[in-house]
Amino acid sequence: MDFGKLTAYVDSLPQAGVPGCDLAVCRDHEIIYRHQAGHRDEKGLENVRENDTYCLYSATKVITTCAAMQLIEKGIISLDDPVSRFLPAFEHMQVKTENGLRPAKRTMTIRHLMSMQSGLNYDLGTPALLEAIRALGKDATTRQLMEAKAQDPLEFDPGDNFLYSLSHDVLGAVIEAASGQRFGEYLQEHIFAPLHLTTIGFSLSDHSRQSAQYFFNGETQKLEYQAPESNHYRLSPLFESGGAGLISDVDDYIAFADAIACGGEGKTGARILPPEMIQLWSANQLGPRSRKSFDAWNRKGYSYALGVRTRVENTPGSRGMIGEFGWDGAAGAWAMIDPYHHLSAFYAMHVRNFGYSYDVIHPTLRNLIYEALSL
Repeated sequence: MDFGKLTAYVDSLPQAGVPGCDLAVCRDHEIIYRHQAGHRDEKGLENVRENDTYCLYSATKVITTCAAMQLIEKGIISLDDPVSRFLPAFEHMQVKTENGLRPAKRTMTIRHLMSMQSGLNYDLGTPALLEAIRALGKDATTRQLMEAKAQDPLEFDPGDNFLYSLSHDVLGAVIEAASGQRFGEYLQEHIFAPLHLTTIGFSLSDHSRQSAQYFFNGETQKLEYQAPESNHYRLSPLFESGGAGLISDVDDYIAFADAIACGGEGKTGARILPPEMIQLWSANQLGPRSRKSFDAWNRKGYSYALGVRTRVENTPGSRGMIGEFGWDGAAGAWAMIDPYHHLSAFYAMHVRNFGYSYDVIHPTLRNLIYEALSL
């Protein structure tokens, strides 16, 4: 293994606009590469540390959909169950048309939520949602706020297209209803504790570990510092966002990704999913129309599965493995899981609105990891 090119690339990222970053690569439960670059603080005086924490944003979705796959494996929920079986507010959905609203032609299912084909949108400012936040205040729960979202009309009939949305936040509420536990409690008991993950969660216990977070201003081409734990997807203190709410360090997330890459069994010996459920989870769910919408995301060589991108074809100039899957986050986090090679990677940074992360950094990291391993 020669990780020289990978190290040189990670070291170059602060000059490309990334104040600080951390990358871990794991194979067969062993960390085979770990490297940080840049600074963790606003003043640029402290180097990135291995125990720094990051808002995961949409990298949360991989863990949320893993939890859903656990419930599917146990027979508690089914992919084709109506969402209304668990959240009755979703029983009679309306769809937007040029002539107003009409009843949805088909029932929204768990599969629709997981594959982002529900027809929901990512609008956090709708009257129904804002009124629920106002009325319930700091006591607003995950289920209450997501059931309020059911009052909003859909963008299209469930199953007709792909649209990135609050689907996985609704899925978190489904997990609560189906399991009888708060979403965070379910994750703690069935994923975090078995894998001995001690940092990851929906709130920080130690703010001093938080890496400085920034927003890239496209007009000024400059970074703007954001307050610690700044996350506009945190709708209330009790709202646990299945789409964007978790905070973690790299150690915890790579341990989770490693467990999935190794057939669902962690280094602790605990199994959180069987291999056949991982295969189902990462199987493409998009037909031609939905795939065309997903392709606008520029994830070349990938389609979308049950809450994760999934590698479906090799593209010129890229390396990797068909069946590799994962996702990323709004501040630049990136997770890669390759079950065939028992290989996983997790990269953390803390800059929102930085498209360079997805278009350049993530595919470059993937290519250099596979090159270093001669895969």
